[in-house]
Amino acid sequence: MKIKSIKKLCLSVSAIFLTTSILLSGCTKTEEVKKNGTLTVYTSIYPMYDFSKKIGGNKVNVVNMIPNGVEPHDWEPSPKDIVNVMKSDVLIYNGEIENWVDKITETAKGENLVILKASKGIKMIEGDDSHENSKDNESHEGHHHSIDPHVWLNPQNAKIEMKNIKDTLSKVDPKNKGYYEENYNKYAKELDTLDKSFKDGLSNKKNKNILVSHEAFGYICDLYGIKQTSIEGLMPDSEPDAKRMAGITRFVRNNNIKYIFSEASSSEKVAESIAGETGIKIEKLSPIESLTDEEIKNGDDYFSIMYKNLEALKKELI
Repeated sequence: MKIKSIKKLCLSVSAIFLTTSILLSGCTKTEEVKKNGTLTVYTSIYPMYDFSKKIGGNKVNVVNMIPNGVEPHDWEPSPKDIVNVMKSDVLIYNGEIENWVDKITETAKGENLVILKASKGIKMIEGDDSHENSKDNESHEGHHHSIDPHVWLNPQNAKIEMKNIKDTLSKVDPKNKGYYEENYNKYAKELDTLDKSFKDGLSNKKNKNILVSHEAFGYICDLYGIKQTSIEGLMPDSEPDAKRMAGITRFVRNNNIKYIFSEASSSEKVAESIAGETGIKIEKLSPIESLTDEEIKNGDDYFSIMYKNLEALKKELI
C-alpha cells in the first residue's frame, strides 16, 4: 500500500473514532445551536462558501473547511474538522470533488445536521482523466473517464446550486425564508447577466480552441462552444509523459494557440516547459476551487473571478 493511501486510511479511521467518541459522550451539539442567533453552516469548497454567504447574508455564519489557496481534490478533513461540522446546523458540499463526505454523512445519521449536495439536479459531464484528450492523439483506447465536478463554472448551474442552498436554508430557518428568497433573486439576476456577458463576449470567435493546465473547464466549454485541451486531467497534480508533451506541442503549433491557461494554486513547472518550447505565454484561468489569500484580500469573489476568466478567454479566442 502506498504511503499516501496509508495516511488517508489512518486519517479516516482516527476521524471516525474521535467523532464517534464525541457522539457517545453526548457533546455533539453545543447548547446554543446558533451562533449569535444565526445558523452555523460549514461548506466544503470556496464556491459553496461564497454562494452560502450570498444567500445566507447576515442570517448565517459560514465556515469554509478548506483553507485559502489549498487544492481541494486531495484535501481530507482532520478529526477536529469533523467534530466542528457535527456541531453545526448545515453542511453544504458540491459533490464529486469531496471524497471525504461519506464519513461525515455516516457519522451524522440520527443527528440534527442537515447535509446538502448543492449540485443535485445538475446534469454532470464526464471528464477525461487519461490526460490524452488532444485531437493529435491517434487512439483514445484505455481512457479513464470520471465525473467533472466543476459545475459552478456554468452560471446557470451556479444558479441551481444557489437555489438548492436557498431552499435548504429556508427549510432549516423558515422564519427567514423571505430574506433568503430575496438574496437568491438578486444573485440569480447577476448570474443571468454573467451568462449573457460570456455569450456576447465569446460569440463569433473563429478560434474555439484553448489549452489549459487542468481539465476543469468542461462546463464553460459545453455552454459557450469552446474546445479545451488539457495538460493534466481532472486531478491537477498529475504530470504528462513525453508522448503527451509532444502531442501538446503539436496541438499548440497546429491551432495557433497563444496562451496556456494555468491557475494560481497549481505548479507552473509543466506550463513553463511548454511555454518555453513553443513560445506561447502563460495566462491565468481560475476554476474557482479555492481563492488565494491575495484574492481574498483584494475582495474577489465568484463573480469577479468569472469576469476575469472571461477577459482571459477573449484574449485567446479572437
